Parts: sequence; structure tokens; C-alpha cells
Amino acid sequence: MFARFIGIDYSGAKGPQDPVPGIKVFEAMQEGPPREVKALRGRHWSRAMLAEWLASTLSDSPPTLVGLDHGFAFPKLYYLRHRLHDWPQFLRHFAHAMPTHQLSIEELRHQHRLLSESAGLLRLCEAWTAGAKSVFQFDMQGSVAKSTYAGLPWLALLRERLGKRAFFWPFDGWTPPDRGVHVFCEVYPALYKRRYRKLGLGPDAFDAWVIVQWMKEMQGREALIGYFQPPLTDEERAQAQLEGWILGVR
Repeated sequence: MFARFIGIDYSGAKGPQDPVPGIKVFEAMQEGPPREVKALRGRHWSRAMLAEWLASTLSDSPPTLVGLDHGFAFPKLYYLRHRLHDWPQFLRHFAHAMPTHQLSIEELRHQHRLLSESAGLLRLCEAWTAGAKSVFQFDMQGSVAKSTYAGLPWLALLRERLGKRAFFWPFDGWTPPDRGVHVFCEVYPALYKRRYRKLGLGPDAFDAWVIVQWMKEMQGREALIGYFQPPLTDEERAQAQLEGWILGVR
């Protein structure tokens, strides 16, 4: 299905234009090991720079599977409370209410503009795992809240820039098209990384490496397509198409 794989260990630290050591990017083709992709400018990626690179590199690339280590949406209850009907509407709502593509999480907290819900509120995919945290749990080990809040507006930008060449799973459907598109998925490296040796990489780099290695390996085993079809009821599928799903949870 895919000729290229990109794995990103994300970070919600600092501002959208600031270089962040915790953002790491690895990529691999069908043949060959994952390799680190260095920042376009300076030593470290910023979130704005990363979005710019993804839009550019994917505009002229063979079909690519992109794994991003942050939540792609909020629980269904959030949709109901804010009268949101689908994921594109959620993205527009979030970017307006929480412009993390313009301001840092800390600036929004200082302005008392941080959208918050019950810290224990889980999406269905999080309830199906042993260790995944709520997207509303801030300031704790293993939390993805900052990364999720910081990353959501850039998903909207990529969706706009790439148009029909981008497929955001599972919001655009559960079965990616056979060819010609780049598929964006939410991933959770803790699901896969205990099976791999660290190879001397730091923790953030290792997580990005693991994302690519696992996706590439699953395609090589002809098992990847099965992960796009978790065993959900029709009601659960409808819920997950609002909340998102973690590739690898089934």
C-alpha cells in the first residue's frame, strides 16, 4: 500500500515557531532502515516548520503513511456539549477557540483561554488500551494533552494544503484508498516499542524510529491492513469517526 513511512514524535512545548528538542522525525522507504530527518533550519524542528515540511514533501511523494504521536480529536461528549457534528467542524471550532498555531499552550493558559474538560474523560480508543492517557490530562508523565492541543490546528492546515491527496484515518473512512493518497494516523509508540532495541537513540528519537519501523514491518508481514479495521460495532465505529482511533489498537 505504501512506498514511504514517516514517524513523528511530537511535542507541545514552547510556541508554534520555536525550535523544540522533543520533536523528532524519522522516515523510511519500503526498502532500507528508518533514518532521521533533520530540521530544515537550525538544530531542532518547530511545529510550524514541521507542518511546512510535511506539506512540501508530500506534495511530490509516493503514497506515504504518516504516524503522529498525538490525539487527532476529543471525546464524543465534547462534540455533544459544543454541538459539533463531524471532525472537520471540530477542527474549525478548535482552531478558532484555541489558536495554538499562533500562541503557546502557556500563553493560552495565562489568558484563561484553555479549553478544558474532565481530566479523566477518555476516548473509546484510550479505554481499549492499558496506558493511554486522556487528551485532557496535562502535566503528568505520559500525557499527550499538550501535544494534542498544539498539533490539532496543523492537521487542519495539512488537510487544506494537500486536499484530496491526504486521507485522515478514520475520519475519512476506515479503509484507505488503494493508491495515490497519503494516510495520516494517530499512533502511540508505547504500544510497539518494547519489542525493539533502543539502538543508542534518545527517548524521543526512539519513539519516532519505532513508529516507522513498526508500520514498515507490519506492511512487510501483510498485517498492516488489519490494523485499519479494528473489531468495532457500528455504534463504536460511528463514535470513533468523531474521536479518532490509534493505529495498532484492536
